[in-house]
Amino acid sequence: FYIFRSVDEDRKIEYKAAVKIQSWFRGCRVRAYLRYLNKMVIFIQKWWRGYQTRRYFRKMVETAYFIMKMNFYNEMAGRGNIFLLFKQMKSQIWRGYYVRKYIHNYYALKKYLEAISVNNEIVRNELQEYAEMKEKEDKRKDLEKKEKEKKYQARKMHYLLSTEQIAGIYNSPFRKSPDPMELLLRKSKPLSHRGQQIKSPFACELHDWPTCRRPPTFSTAQPLPPIGRQKPQGPFRDTAEVLRQRYKPLEPTLRVAASINSPLEKAREEMRREEWRNRIHDNEFLPFSLYHKNEKYDPSIHRSGKYGQETYGIKHFREVQPEKWVADK
Repeated sequence: FYIFRSVDEDRKIEYKAAVKIQSWFRGCRVRAYLRYLNKMVIFIQKWWRGYQTRRYFRKMVETAYFIMKMNFYNEMAGRGNIFLLFKQMKSQIWRGYYVRKYIHNYYALKKYLEAISVNNEIVRNELQEYAEMKEKEDKRKDLEKKEKEKKYQARKMHYLLSTEQIAGIYNSPFRKSPDPMELLLRKSKPLSHRGQQIKSPFACELHDWPTCRRPPTFSTAQPLPPIGRQKPQGPFRDTAEVLRQRYKPLEPTLRVAASINSPLEKAREEMRREEWRNRIHDNEFLPFSLYHKNEKYDPSIHRSGKYGQETYGIKHFREVQPEKWVADK
């Protein structure tokens, strides 16, 4: 009892410790996940705000450059310096032509895209042909499998083949032509059933006897009498009767099958065990503790009362309770 109680107390302590460890670990995991989400949100907001700012700044720069360019052209035209203005425009036209022809060639890009589209069309056609071929191959395999199963069923049901005297179930006399299953039955051969080897019930392996790994088994079926043998002359019994007596199964007697004790004896024995178990108590003596501080001491041998000594022990038939007496007698 002391061991079980200590184990229960340790189990409660360990359970509380496990709950505390699990709650701490789950809290750490959730807080780490929340920090990760906060970090990702900040990163997305930073990237989006930077993109918007750069876009707005690029528009401002383009607008300012266009305004400065127009002011420069107006100033050149106002001063009458047409030659400088023409030179500036000529340099811009040349740069645009050079970029369009050698850096960003429109016709080369168009030719490259046309070649890619042609190549994609060829690959698409080849994939379509491969898919069709694969589908045909799968259909052919399914047909072969079904044909094989049909032939196997025909070999199994070969006994349903019609004869000249009796028409089979697939060769109805009311049909103009026989059923395709009937034609398949005529072409197929019946399944050959291999004869199973029946092991003799009296034969047993010798290597099992020394190790006792398997008890010897005897046949309970009645053996057949010998064929073509006459009964031996003299006071001899029949061979089948002798074998039946020799290998008959075990039939236990009533004394072996039934219990020695009657139900009444069993009940009395169970009652004695119950009384013996009830005598045991769980009041364990714990030294150096305050567990028995407030317990009243009960004498265990003899106790003196008003009417003299009482019965042996603390469990007696008559208890002394003066507060319940009606009179002093």
